[in-house]
Amino acid sequence: MKGFVTHNPLGRVVARRFVAGETVDDAVKTVREMNKLGIHVSLDHLGENTTNVEDANKATGQALGILDVIKKENLDANISVKLTSMGQDIGYDLCYQNISKVVQKAQDYGDIFVRLDMEGSDYTQKTLDLFRNLWDNGHHNVGVVLQSYLYRTEKDVEDMIKLGVRVRLCKGAYLEPAEVAYQEKAEVDRNYIRCMERLLSEGKYPGLATHDERIIEHAISYTIRNRITADRFEFQMLHGVRRDLQKKLANQGYNVRAYIPYGSEWYPYLMRRMAERPANLFFIASQFWKG
Repeated sequence: MKGFVTHNPLGRVVARRFVAGETVDDAVKTVREMNKLGIHVSLDHLGENTTNVEDANKATGQALGILDVIKKENLDANISVKLTSMGQDIGYDLCYQNISKVVQKAQDYGDIFVRLDMEGSDYTQKTLDLFRNLWDNGHHNVGVVLQSYLYRTEKDVEDMIKLGVRVRLCKGAYLEPAEVAYQEKAEVDRNYIRCMERLLSEGKYPGLATHDERIIEHAISYTIRNRITADRFEFQMLHGVRRDLQKKLANQGYNVRAYIPYGSEWYPYLMRRMAERPANLFFIASQFWKG
């Protein structure tokens, strides 16, 4: 698959639809294009589940380098990081040391925001525990991701509201057992809406990560009814998915943020996502033919 995407002309077209490229320069070019459309960006250098200290430190260096570029180029962007790329599977101390370097530099550069991505449910509590340690040590330019398919998320939402933490709410992309997660789409959607309404009413600038137009329309209707102004939240979508909708919402005066991945690790990353949840493949394929 990597050979097809890399060398086949059609494969390269598909790849560039969803990934900015393999280099920082590719990412910067894409960020500028999105910023011209009035769309904010979160940059994500792809990589996860490092198994040695060298790779964890390398991933940390990549994140630090992204911050340098954002500052130097004056980009309208923040960054998104996976803790497993920075050594979460190797040891807590290593991971905390690495992510601390990132959030501290982000603070030094004028409080650039750092989003801690959420991975499978085995990492949920570990990630929130590490986040809380960062928060308690004065790093308030960092936020978390919560997934509406997990039963625990409603409580986690309330905890983050009490702390005043910026939450990115998504549905969740990993295959999870019935012991921890809703199995039916309708249940996931209902929980998303419950959590979304709480975050819109009481949360600190939540990011509503969804391409579901029904949920987006519900959010807009809810904010109008409750006099919640558009500057109190943002819609978030993946780069290359529903670009027409991203532009439409931005033109209507809503804050929109595109998550832009780049780096060579996109290929194994995509294959793992497809293996975990084959429905993702059909979703991404369908988006190729949409605006």
